[in-house]
Amino acid sequence: MSLSRFDTLLVANRGEIACRVMRTARAMGLRTVAVYSDADANARHVREADEAVRLGPAAARDSYLKVEAVIEAARRTGAGAIHPGYGFLSENGPFVEALDEAGITFVGPPASAIAAMGDKSAAKARMQAAGVPLVPGYHGDDQDDALLKAEADQIGYPVLLKASAGGGGKGMRVVESAADFQAALDGCRRESRAAFNDDRMLIEKYLTQPRHVEVQVFCDSHGGAVYLFERDCSVQRRHQKVLEEAPAPGMTASLRREMGEAAVRAAKEIGYVGAGTVEFLLDADGSFFFMEMNTRLQVEHPVTEMITGQDLVEWQLRVAMGERLPLAQDELTLTGHSFEARLYAEDPAQDFLPATGRLTRFALDLAGAGLAADKVRLDSGVESGDEVSMHYDPMLAKLIVHGADRDQALATLNRALAALDVQGVVTNRGFLQRLAGHPAFKACELDTRFIERHEASLFAPQPYRVEDYAGAALIGLDQLARECESRSPWDRHDGFRLNAPHTIRLALGDPAEANDSEASPVVVEGRRERDADAWQLTIGDQTLSARLERLAGDAVAVTLNGHRRRLQARLVDDSLVVMADPQGETRLHWRRIDGIDHGHHEAESTLSAPMHGTVVALLVEPGQAVEKGMPLMVMEAMKMEHTLTAPADGQVESFHFAAGDTVGQGDVLLEFAAKE
Repeated sequence: MSLSRFDTLLVANRGEIACRVMRTARAMGLRTVAVYSDADANARHVREADEAVRLGPAAARDSYLKVEAVIEAARRTGAGAIHPGYGFLSENGPFVEALDEAGITFVGPPASAIAAMGDKSAAKARMQAAGVPLVPGYHGDDQDDALLKAEADQIGYPVLLKASAGGGGKGMRVVESAADFQAALDGCRRESRAAFNDDRMLIEKYLTQPRHVEVQVFCDSHGGAVYLFERDCSVQRRHQKVLEEAPAPGMTASLRREMGEAAVRAAKEIGYVGAGTVEFLLDADGSFFFMEMNTRLQVEHPVTEMITGQDLVEWQLRVAMGERLPLAQDELTLTGHSFEARLYAEDPAQDFLPATGRLTRFALDLAGAGLAADKVRLDSGVESGDEVSMHYDPMLAKLIVHGADRDQALATLNRALAALDVQGVVTNRGFLQRLAGHPAFKACELDTRFIERHEASLFAPQPYRVEDYAGAALIGLDQLARECESRSPWDRHDGFRLNAPHTIRLALGDPAEANDSEASPVVVEGRRERDADAWQLTIGDQTLSARLERLAGDAVAVTLNGHRRRLQARLVDDSLVVMADPQGETRLHWRRIDGIDHGHHEAESTLSAPMHGTVVALLVEPGQAVEKGMPLMVMEAMKMEHTLTAPADGQVESFHFAAGDTVGQGDVLLEFAAKE
């Protein structure tokens, strides 16, 4: 590992973390160099850098993962050091070795430390030797499917399958029973090969209600080592973190010291240098078990910065220059509480499917929400007008808050989430609001299956009010009217009648019940007044005078019987998404029922791609009879697999794509004949 002073830093990453690293580098007086793929030519991290170098096409393997191209970019720009961020090349030992040969400083640990923790099976053995407690499991080299199955049977279900070379939830699945093992193993191997070019697996006993608590460690090249306390990252979906906080709730001083010292032992065992995170499972009885060590800066590092007052990226850069750690263990202090919420471009209502598109607006109005700038931080890699690509991880930003205690920090988080205005792309903002406001989360009833355990309440249909239906209907009516304004009277479908008010009837309901013949949608009748923006709405036995005013971006002002509310609204396929404070997001399925809309209501004869991605596997044969909900094919998007199922009982007639093909959102994937 090369250590030397440098004045120019190349950041071998993109998005939020690239912007974050460059912010500290500039504050330290360093010149910054960005690298980019064709998909990121106009990205924020490119715009903010002093220089930027193209690496190649959009696919990560042809750009951000090309070791030779990254090193050549450093040579061309005179960069004396490379910061890898997280993901991509951040834990790639051969990359670090290549930098050493080129005389370029790697801002991170030596290749030997990465290798020691990169192979999770070997890492478990070393941790055991260092006296770090382990979860029962199988970490052997024999990867025969039958042997792995036998080991899982012996450990006892549920078990956790994990890619040996993995991280970030890729190649990781919980297996509840022996009958599910082979299918889960096949899926994990596919994901692991795609993400890491390595399909070796390890198996661990899956603790039913553990907490995910990790310790931030830091080591220098002079033998110094400290821990900067802990973070609780228990709230996860698909083994990827959603909400993180520091310190961990309920942590005693003795347990904090015990876990911190174990983490430092783990780091010293492998000759670690730089920032690292040792992850533990913490059981209800206070026992803890080593999971893995991430040999890089973590996504959630800002909550540690908030409670310690330290800039961890600055620490990284100074250690990479050969300096000693800025503080000793007894000089580190912990103040207050901090939360981080990860904002993803994804649709929680559709099993967290990744979303793409253009961000028409991306802003955080702290002044309007009455929040102090030093208590709220938004780390993002996007701005208004940026495109969200299918090629990379769907995380857009991290919202970080700080308070004097957990209750105050949580209140600040809720206000900040409400003040975050994201339009143009579906996100998990509403879901984050429900998580942060959930009674069990407020009560610190945390474990790694929190979302799964509270699925019924987190995904329950929101109790809609008459005002919600009226506002949504008004936006839908206005949209229909605007689409038809340029048409002749003979070709209009907006309820136009000669010498009579325009009248349209809409049915609004829960999207989950859109195909349920037993569901009873709310019927709204809208009559357009002479003033084009004024409507009279009838909902049941109520009549409301309504007016719509379009504001900037997707924002609208809805006035119902003199009560004006500001909303953000967007149409997503056949659903209307309305966001208003304080109740958050409302999603309603809508359709015309006034006899003018001649669209058919037959069972779907095709299945379309819900997102941009790649076909991974076809699970049935053409001509095969299937039942509603049966898996038909697997797609991969943004590094995660998604299974598409049969919309009804019937028969798959033909597939339009084969495994390995790239598809776009809305592409017809297969022909389907519903059972009569």
